[in-house]
Amino acid sequence: MSQPDVKDKKATKATKATKATADSEIKQESKDLKRDAYKAAGVDVEEGYRAVDLMKKYVKTTHDNRVIGGIGGFAGMMTLGGKFTEPVLVAGTDGVGTKLKLAFALDRHDTVGVDLVAMCVNDIICQGAEPLLFLDYIATGKLKAEQAAEIVKGVSTGCREAGAALLGGETAEMPGFYAEGEYDLAGFAVGVVEKSEIITGERILPGDVLLGLPSSGAHSNGYSLLRKLFAEEIANPEASADAKAITKMLLEPTHIYAPEVRVLKPRFDLKGMCHITGGGFQENVPRMLPEGLGVKIDTTAWKRPAIYDHIEARAGLSPAELFGTFNMGIGFIVVLPSKAAAEALEALAIEGYEAYKIGEVVKISAGKDRVIL
Repeated sequence: MSQPDVKDKKATKATKATKATADSEIKQESKDLKRDAYKAAGVDVEEGYRAVDLMKKYVKTTHDNRVIGGIGGFAGMMTLGGKFTEPVLVAGTDGVGTKLKLAFALDRHDTVGVDLVAMCVNDIICQGAEPLLFLDYIATGKLKAEQAAEIVKGVSTGCREAGAALLGGETAEMPGFYAEGEYDLAGFAVGVVEKSEIITGERILPGDVLLGLPSSGAHSNGYSLLRKLFAEEIANPEASADAKAITKMLLEPTHIYAPEVRVLKPRFDLKGMCHITGGGFQENVPRMLPEGLGVKIDTTAWKRPAIYDHIEARAGLSPAELFGTFNMGIGFIVVLPSKAAAEALEALAIEGYEAYKIGEVVKISAGKDRVIL
């Protein structure tokens, strides 16, 4: 059998090399065309890649040995750990609401991510769950990598405070859907609790005590009203010392209560927990109470954040309306037997956390207000 000529071999190799180069150029040209087409439509793919690179250093700070795999896959993976006999997953989702408008106006984007985590995590811990993971969703009309990274920086801060891994997320660029410089946020928290340790509120009895954990301000509720009340300060935050102080108080991120619950849950019989969000005391406290029970709350038992003095002076709302709209300085309530109240307050104080005995559980007649101020 005759052998192919050496020149033929070289020619074949040259042909293959030329074809490979041509294929590579075609693929690159296709990528360039796709990228240019996206950019012409208002979507900057390269800016998206840059945003992800900027975010990675913040995301990594929330990971521990329970997280499986790195950043950049199609989904995040995480183990539950080995301490659960009957693990129950507890999930919650929320946003930041119109407080985002304040962030846009003041061009401050590193705190709303904390709000996002807090609004979700503070809900799931009410059932006794230990925060496990968090996912975020950022949607904007035109992606700005530095702005997106600042948001995720805040999300990462919140996740570290909560003890949750920032396991994944989505950044969506949707031209024409949002106003210039604006975005929306959504968050998703997942926690885990032993089935026998789920807190439902069904064991709450008359005489049980309410411990109130202080808020850091208005948290993330009532901002449609707050933006109207303080429109002048928000428009000109540097106009005066008062304007600067008020806008700082309004932007203060929502407190995350997972650390306080970690102090209390292993040592005390927590019968119920309540996150005070939109609707204030009147709407949220009854959610943890069995039928036929209400609460009597001493509104002088704690010191309100200064922002509420400004709100009360401008809003023209009655005390009942204020407590039915805002947290009024108490962002989270824990219910436990009266005999344990003093020791629980001391345990929190030792760890550096404030708390107040703010009221007790009482019987109420059908049709009566379940929150007595």
